[in-house]
Amino acid sequence: MDDSPDRIGPDLAPKEAFTVKARRFGKSFTSKDGLIGDYDYAFLFKPNLPFMRKTKRAAPFFGLNDKMPVFLALLLGFQHALSMLAGIITPPIIIAGQGGAALGADDTQYLVSTALIVAGILSSIQITRFHIYKSPYYIGTGLISVVGTSFSIIPVTTGAFSQMYATGYCPIGSDGTKLPCPRGYGALLGTACLCSLLEIGLSFTKPAILKRIFPPLVTGPTVTLIGVALIQSGFQDWAGGSGSPGCIDRPASGTYSVCPMQGAPHALPWGSAEYIGLGFSVFATIVLCERFGSPIMKSCAVVVGLLVGCIIAGATGYFPSDGIDAAPAASFIWVKTFPLHVYGPLILPLLAVYIVLMMEAIGDITATCDVSRLEVEGKLFDSRIQGGVLADGFNGLLAGLCTITPMSTFAQNNGVIALTRCANRKAGYGACFFLIIMGIFSKFAAALVAIPAPVLGGLTTFLFSSVAVSGMRIISTVPFTRRNRFILTASLALGFGAILVPNWFSFVFTYNGGNQSKQGFFNAIELVLETGFAVTAFLAIFLNLILAEEIEDETVSITANDADAADDREEWRHIQPGKDEETGEKSVDEGTSSSEKQRSQ
Repeated sequence: MDDSPDRIGPDLAPKEAFTVKARRFGKSFTSKDGLIGDYDYAFLFKPNLPFMRKTKRAAPFFGLNDKMPVFLALLLGFQHALSMLAGIITPPIIIAGQGGAALGADDTQYLVSTALIVAGILSSIQITRFHIYKSPYYIGTGLISVVGTSFSIIPVTTGAFSQMYATGYCPIGSDGTKLPCPRGYGALLGTACLCSLLEIGLSFTKPAILKRIFPPLVTGPTVTLIGVALIQSGFQDWAGGSGSPGCIDRPASGTYSVCPMQGAPHALPWGSAEYIGLGFSVFATIVLCERFGSPIMKSCAVVVGLLVGCIIAGATGYFPSDGIDAAPAASFIWVKTFPLHVYGPLILPLLAVYIVLMMEAIGDITATCDVSRLEVEGKLFDSRIQGGVLADGFNGLLAGLCTITPMSTFAQNNGVIALTRCANRKAGYGACFFLIIMGIFSKFAAALVAIPAPVLGGLTTFLFSSVAVSGMRIISTVPFTRRNRFILTASLALGFGAILVPNWFSFVFTYNGGNQSKQGFFNAIELVLETGFAVTAFLAIFLNLILAEEIEDETVSITANDADAADDREEWRHIQPGKDEETGEKSVDEGTSSSEKQRSQ
């Protein structure tokens, strides 16, 4: 398949004249073939119902640089944008909530709008693929490698903000309520920008070396524990809300005696049956879409589930409208800003986050090449990996400067490519266009922020579980030798323990002096050891480097009863020659004459 213009060597082909390009561009918007083409649009919308006839005809595949109708590119781009929507808005809502910086509704709306805009802009960097002048390096993959706010940052931020409020870095009210902490959010952004330099630097390392230091044996359990840790916050929201102190503590009186708080529409105590049912409506809709939905509905199942939950919540009085009414008509980057600075205890955990993001990017880019029917080895593939990892780190830096937490490549869009059979860049640019439009219209972001916590919880529980399953899939590629089982056991033991008992290391250091540097160092160690996936990542890297490979093959599991089966069969052949020990029948060679064997051949 044609991969141009992403060549490793110089491009010696003659350049097209500007008039030729302009004429072709104009024709795509003024002719039926350029606008609509002959694509079977019904394929995207045909549901998979039991009584409907199944079609065996597949839609045509659109390669990286194939000619594609404008309307189809916009339609499939909109589908990509919808499949990304829930993943993009979830991290800023959680980080700005009570479990994070406790920012107000206005700030949260701004962060959601900005996350959509920045995702659209930074995705275009990955899709376009820029060549670095006078060097063999690139920025971007040249594929539909879209990016969005990373889930990996959430466990670190929730732990960091808990520490900030406990140490007085962030303010607390007289009644123990967390007050908004824009200073803490700015510290998160500044530290993330600093740590992104690690991924940028590692992008110039050969992919083979990166895979040797960070193999699936390291990244698999790390990604799994990220998902496991996140499911807790998703389940808490499903029942009414997350973040302590808050309604999750079920106080007998006060502002948070009900969820989300006193004075909210249809407020109920945490864990009420109504909240459980509201979240279940979202979860059940996602399952039904997967079973009966059309291709476009399957890839957007989480958005359909979110829409159904919002309709039910609105009809039953759970949806507040004051925030939507008060929101401005439009928003953009830097409408609100936060003071950037470095928070020492966050450095080590965020370095672990960027290592995870880098390995996720390598896996996602490999999968995108595969579903796009492009080569997954060789110089061009290695160049795509290098450009994708560099863009991933560079996007993390730009995201922080644009007031958003780190962005990373999204894997779910590979499913959209496989379902729609479209790997064309034009669809990727269509997705970027729709994401930017969604972000600019801040009324849309205000509506997303107003979504009740149980509806969001039913959605995020599914999304976070998919993160854990992605880690399990990575682990499944590892041969289960004794060495690998030992590394997985040791690293997961501490990781699971830190998730189940999050304060297990809180009382080890008892220093109360005035040395802020020393206190910050202790806080950093405490934050790392109480972040499950960070403990797992560092321990797995260490053990993988110091434990030597063993010469053994345990990829095929056998039981004790089967261990001597081969020897038993050999013994039976000596005792009863010419018979098979399992059936007692004569073998084909001895029970068949030579003439019969010749006829059978």
